[in-house]
Amino acid sequence: MRFPFRVGWNSTASYVGLLLASFALALFTSYILGSQLNIWAYDAMYRAYRPPAIQPESVVLAIDELTLVQCGGIRGIRRPIAEALRILAPAKPKVVAIDVILADKGDEVGDAALSAALHATPNLVLSTELIDGDRIWEDPRPEFMGKAKLGHVSAVPDKEDMVTRKILLYQHSAREQRGALALEAFLLSRGVATPRESLEFTALRGGLASAELQVGDVTIPVLEDKREKRRFMRVHFFPPGSTVPIVSMRRLLDDPSLAAQFAGKVVFIGVTANSEVQDRLFTPVGRTAGIEINAAAFETMAHRLFFTDVTPIQEDLIVLALLAAIGLAFRYLPGWWAYAAGAIILFSASIIPYVFFQHHLVFPFATSFLVAWMGTLTAASYYHLVVRRNLRVEQASRERYQQAMHFVTHEMRTPLSAIQGSSELISRYSLTEEKRQQIALLINSESKRLARMVEIFLNVERLSAGQMELKREAISVKEMMEVCVQRVTPLAERKHIAITLEPVPENLSVTGDRELMEYACYNLLTNAVKYSPQRTEVTASAWRDDSLVRIAVKDQGIGMDQKEVKQIFQKFYRTKKAEESGEAGTGIGLSIVQQIIEQHGGKIEVTSRPGAGSCFTVVVPARALAPVSTAAERH
Repeated sequence: MRFPFRVGWNSTASYVGLLLASFALALFTSYILGSQLNIWAYDAMYRAYRPPAIQPESVVLAIDELTLVQCGGIRGIRRPIAEALRILAPAKPKVVAIDVILADKGDEVGDAALSAALHATPNLVLSTELIDGDRIWEDPRPEFMGKAKLGHVSAVPDKEDMVTRKILLYQHSAREQRGALALEAFLLSRGVATPRESLEFTALRGGLASAELQVGDVTIPVLEDKREKRRFMRVHFFPPGSTVPIVSMRRLLDDPSLAAQFAGKVVFIGVTANSEVQDRLFTPVGRTAGIEINAAAFETMAHRLFFTDVTPIQEDLIVLALLAAIGLAFRYLPGWWAYAAGAIILFSASIIPYVFFQHHLVFPFATSFLVAWMGTLTAASYYHLVVRRNLRVEQASRERYQQAMHFVTHEMRTPLSAIQGSSELISRYSLTEEKRQQIALLINSESKRLARMVEIFLNVERLSAGQMELKREAISVKEMMEVCVQRVTPLAERKHIAITLEPVPENLSVTGDRELMEYACYNLLTNAVKYSPQRTEVTASAWRDDSLVRIAVKDQGIGMDQKEVKQIFQKFYRTKKAEESGEAGTGIGLSIVQQIIEQHGGKIEVTSRPGAGSCFTVVVPARALAPVSTAAERH
């Protein structure tokens, strides 16, 4: 279906400017208020998202409530851990990562048993964390260390709502940095000692930048906070218990045959109980134990389930495309089609972030949402206010045109009636030669009047379409003005208006079409007389102003305000006072005058005040616009 180009919309530049202003306002608002909106949308998308089915490489050995009850609380957990490691040893797990801080001295028997078990466990990662204002590492006791790697277990919830969505890949003390427990476990599982860091950064918004860590054939996307110099990775969370198996340590101790589930796996040992240790954090999928967060982070790296942020350029291109779609919809589609298209675009802007999320790309919801809404409101408001106003103006213009046509029809009826009546007199009655001569002169006069009226209306259309070719000849300004004053004098005398033609230099001349220039000057003089009170004065003058010729007509008539001055050259426009004056008019004369003067490379200047008269000044070049042709050349 094709829709017609919307008429009456001449303010494209202002429309585009308003849309761009709404775009800038939306971006500014998204920077100020968008953070919380993006977080809500991120979590909502996570809840709606269905993660891909994977074969997990890890198992969580959970220190749950049952385990803690059997060992007398968290202080007695070291013996169960030692026994669990002894049971797991024959299954040969690929890596063992323990999320229990072993910095304090326990009972000698339990510590000795745990130390022996830890030393017998290959590919071991022990947990550590920063204390004392992030200045000192709280490491495991030396007897537990052996060849174990150390990984930090510090949580980094988002400041806005204290929900954990990322892990801190590295954490720094004053002298040393440590990798995350999940990262160290992943390095051991891939047989890589140290990841290769990318030296290239892509700037993101909000003081962030994106970089990469290379671990074997796995590229880990990194979010770097340039201000705090911290590097994060978005975690691909799974609903609790849906992907990574969780086995109770108490059950393993009671049934050693369960060790087969850990064969070749990366084992994460940590607390899942709520009763003794508050180690559960809010995540997009609910309250999650810290050890489960570590396992999810590991699976994110192992299966390349990374969420990466779109670049600012990609973000801007997409939202600009949305804005362009909104602008075009309200620019070209009529009525409810435009509003329907706007609603579709708004819906699209709301689901675009989720479409990206399905492809593991994080697109800021606030940006597309705010740009779409503000753009739609701006475009719809502009359409409603400006276009509706233009339609009203067009309707008024059509009404004026119809009125003008009625007037023209009425005016034409007079000469036509005179011609018809006179011709009937000649054909029906036997008239004297003198009477026949009078009737013939009347028919000739009325025919010329009718032809001139038609010619005026045709000329305005030809000038508008550029189909009228102007003659180029030297025009004496003095002679032209004298002719025009002479023609308008009878009209002025009927109203007792004095017409004064100030002295015009003999050599003052312009180049152009004499007939059209005379019409323009005559029209200005006629208007001055028509809209001036009786016993006033109309002054005509002309002079040279450098390379220009100025021809002025000044009256003491009804005058106009500045708003009316700006509209008087519109076709069929008449001021309110002109309509109330009782003078017949079509509102087309000044439009023709303006086009004639513009065709001659000039302009018309108007000064006026209500009740103080008006002054119309024609400004045209004094020299020829083209070589002046002779009559012989034209024929």
